[in-house]
Amino acid sequence: MKTLVTNGIVVTSTTSFQSDLLIENGRIGAIGSALSSPNATIIDAAGCYVMPGGIDVHTHLNLEVGGEKVSDGFYAGSAAAAFGGTTTIVEHPGFGPPGCDLNYQTNLYHQQADREMVIDYGLHAVIQHVDRAVLEGITLLPEQGIASLKVYLTYSGRLGDEAIIEVLKTAHAAGVRVAFHAENHAIISSLTNTFRARGHCTDPGLHPASRPDYAEAEAVFRLIQLARAAGEVPVYIVHLSTAAGLDIIRKARRQGREVYAETCPQYLCLNETCYQQPDGLQYVLSPPLRRQEDCDALWDGLGDGSIDVVATDHCSFSLAQKMQKGKTDIFAAPGGIPGVETRMPLLFSEGVVKKRIDLNRFVRLTATNPAKIMGLAPQKGDLIVGGDADIIILEPRIKKTISSRLLHQDVDYTPFAGMEIQGWPTTVIQRGQIVIKDEQLKVARGAGSFVQRKIQ
Repeated sequence: MKTLVTNGIVVTSTTSFQSDLLIENGRIGAIGSALSSPNATIIDAAGCYVMPGGIDVHTHLNLEVGGEKVSDGFYAGSAAAAFGGTTTIVEHPGFGPPGCDLNYQTNLYHQQADREMVIDYGLHAVIQHVDRAVLEGITLLPEQGIASLKVYLTYSGRLGDEAIIEVLKTAHAAGVRVAFHAENHAIISSLTNTFRARGHCTDPGLHPASRPDYAEAEAVFRLIQLARAAGEVPVYIVHLSTAAGLDIIRKARRQGREVYAETCPQYLCLNETCYQQPDGLQYVLSPPLRRQEDCDALWDGLGDGSIDVVATDHCSFSLAQKMQKGKTDIFAAPGGIPGVETRMPLLFSEGVVKKRIDLNRFVRLTATNPAKIMGLAPQKGDLIVGGDADIIILEPRIKKTISSRLLHQDVDYTPFAGMEIQGWPTTVIQRGQIVIKDEQLKVARGAGSFVQRKIQ
């Protein structure tokens, strides 16, 4: 089966040029001018950008915590991702039962995702305690095609400093990337308890007050020092939300340390004034939305390369769930917002169209960098001959107003409602197969495949 994409502007991680692109047997067969191939299906991309499919390495499509489960599940969540131009996700499982082994959650998610996903996927392992069996399990992750794991510095499954050092040493020796949710648990717990003791539990504005920027900055700084103690090993910081945290990462990089940073559209496009809205509970997520100064600093970080990845932390607890649990106590509301479908259109519109980033950096932030850092390259993440034909055709002139009715994610709201967007993917191709065209899903439930990842 062959497909020839003609007349488009091919955008890679390093360059952009008018070209055709030939897809053969699920891979990119050729990129060049005036290509021809007998019996190939022709897609005319005139006036559009031909780009690598997006890679979102931070999703919670199937999360269940505290008796609450997110609205999407793997099928609706992956379909929404595809409509937004994402062709691969790497899912962060939630915590398993107390004392469970390292493979418990990844095995469970694997079974569920194989039946449901419409795009390709990988899995992060999650660590909620450390013992000899867990450390031995880390060394076996690459054999299972799992190249990364996640550690929390807050929540019930958080690790202490000594355990983190042991995990870092073991993971680095095994070729496994370690990602961190970086917030200081003691600071958050103390502030939350203080607000509750005062009876201040109904104002959504207390959510960012209970998780201040210095809670993130302290955790980022501490992780970098723990990585030094572990032998100068790499660390990956998920959902960076503050200028203070970014400053620490920049300093560490100047000192030669290998620190990767990820941020999300909510920390670029929304700020803490959202908590003053009548439906402010919908913005309960962790880390919380920050000041506009933080948003501006993060945009600067995208522009100068200090931030490597834009992911989503997509976590679609519904507004109804948040209201039920959090109306009388905002600290009880399930945290997280949906965003897997809007990531790439938002970054294109707010970043490329507004000239905060260029086209090639857009590709690096949404596809190439996450692929390289999380072990999906060179198979995925860029447009190269021989690579997977994961491709989007983005029409830069389309204008849309974001609303929950417009989107395909199975949740009752979008935090980006009312935002005017310019640029949207019109055709999405996964390993040579058309997934989205004419605003229709063209593949069946379970069409996605598990991707074996390996850190290069």
